[in-house]
Amino acid sequence: MSDYAKEIAMVEEPEETLSMNPKKFILWLFIVSIVMMFAAMTSGYLVRRAEGNWIDYQIPTIFGYSSIVLVISSITMHWAYVAAKKDRFAMMRTAITITFALGIAFLYMQFQGWVDLVRQKVFFVGNPAGSFMYVFTGLHGFHLISGLIVLVFALVAAFRFRIHGKNLVQLEIAASYWHFLDILWLYLFFFLVYFH
Repeated sequence: MSDYAKEIAMVEEPEETLSMNPKKFILWLFIVSIVMMFAAMTSGYLVRRAEGNWIDYQIPTIFGYSSIVLVISSITMHWAYVAAKKDRFAMMRTAITITFALGIAFLYMQFQGWVDLVRQKVFFVGNPAGSFMYVFTGLHGFHLISGLIVLVFALVAAFRFRIHGKNLVQLEIAASYWHFLDILWLYLFFFLVYFH
């Protein structure tokens, strides 16, 4: 092969680049920002707790049960992903719907946890211990609502056959965000139980 032919071959062969779907990249940036926010808040919690003037109260038992519900919802979300890879459309739709229903159940249980806190006379205003509890659970609840919205879009796409074995991006995004929210809640729950 002549030098000229080698130069042409080199020009024609593009360099390999690492690439990521732009929507997935945005999701991971969003997840990193949420992690940083909760890391800062849990650090603030530890610092403020060490200063004293901290009330003791019982963490609502229902928060433990809601944790189990969220873990099950992660399993059903994975079930949806596996079904989509195999083009089992009815199974995928069912799994996404169950995941959505479990997310709603989790939010309802969180609300009942707040009702329990009020019964214990733990309020948002009054003592930092209560304030942190409401902020942690409320912010996570807000993010979970955004996760439910992502699930609705995935379910609509599933009914329109836009999610299938060769086009999984939307479901991968929904599943990644949902699993992240589950892990985030488990971190918060065990953090609050251990450092209460």
